[in-house]
Amino acid sequence: MSSPISSQFPDAPPAGASTAAPAAQSPRPQPVAKAEGDTVELTLSQRVYQLHTQGQRVSQIASSLNLSEAAVNSYLNISNRS
Repeated sequence: MSSPISSQFPDAPPAGASTAAPAAQSPRPQPVAKAEGDTVELTLSQRVYQLHTQGQRVSQIASSLNLSEAAVNSYLNISNRS
């Protein structure tokens, strides 16, 4: 004895009907709050490079990171030719 599937699942959509929700009913994405895990610690060399690409001079970078200008030049692969 067999019974049609529609009788076993009365709330199921008819065969071939799309089950995708209309775009008007889809919820809008909500902004995600930043958590502490969303931060990244940069290495000293990365911080030197970042400040340099932002336009800071070697002397400014050295002062802000408490480094010598020679150390900053070294991180940036800048040779000090005399």
